[in-house]
Amino acid sequence: MLKPHQYCASLYVPTTHKDLNEIMRGEKLQEVGSLIFCTEDAVSEQHLPQAISRFLDALPYLNPHSSQQRFVRVRNPAVMQQLLANEHIQNIDGFVLPKITAKNIGDYQILVEQGFYVMPTLETAEVFIEQEMLQLRDILLQPLWRPYVLSLRLGGNDLLNLLSMRRSAEHTVYETVLGTHIDRLVGWFKPCGFELSAPVFEFLNQPEVLMREVQADLLHGLTGKTAIHPTQIASIEAFYAVKEQDVLVAKAVLASNQAVFQYQQCMQEVATHYRWAQKTLTMAGLS
Repeated sequence: MLKPHQYCASLYVPTTHKDLNEIMRGEKLQEVGSLIFCTEDAVSEQHLPQAISRFLDALPYLNPHSSQQRFVRVRNPAVMQQLLANEHIQNIDGFVLPKITAKNIGDYQILVEQGFYVMPTLETAEVFIEQEMLQLRDILLQPLWRPYVLSLRLGGNDLLNLLSMRRSAEHTVYETVLGTHIDRLVGWFKPCGFELSAPVFEFLNQPEVLMREVQADLLHGLTGKTAIHPTQIASIEAFYAVKEQDVLVAKAVLASNQAVFQYQQCMQEVATHYRWAQKTLTMAGLS
């Protein structure tokens, strides 16, 4: 299963982008570890046919063996079918699924049947209803889906829009009403092994708030964040660099034959720190 994209910044690229061909050919943005080509909210309805056409025209030039991970965010099942009909669609790594609920997830089942990785996006009113989220979780845990679900994406702006709200440039998403709901989603999905990725930060002139938000993302158990502009990538990825001390502690926890021991001036308890240690080494590229 793909893993690295979960521990770095992904970058949204609208399929109307003027440099789409160069980006898909690998001539621009080569330094970005994960790209998401968007046909959904970043593309207006009137420009959709042209956007899809441009993406499909460039698709044959996408290197399927690149270390860069490339996903496409489809607008709806009809757009998905258009893309699947192209013989070069196998060049991408997977699909970002929009506005997913337990009722519509089946519309995208053909993707996992064909072996594509998927990242469902939670951005509808159902997110606020526990029963709806647990029903979706149970579907995604089924053998058909589970091996192909890379992460669940949180659509922060869509969720705030449902509440007729928008976060201000001076505040992180955790300082809005969504903070408590993000915690609930983590509690419902993460114990079952699902990763959740953080909402975008849409302001380009508030780098210090972005850094506060990325720190909060990690503290709240989220993994990975999508950038809306290349200038955000370094700020996001800086916080995903694993500290050497954490690597040493993680190795000690995994290697210990004692239930509890002291290391680095801290109590280390294997039973309760084991999964943290595993993830730490994965993020460091050591497992």
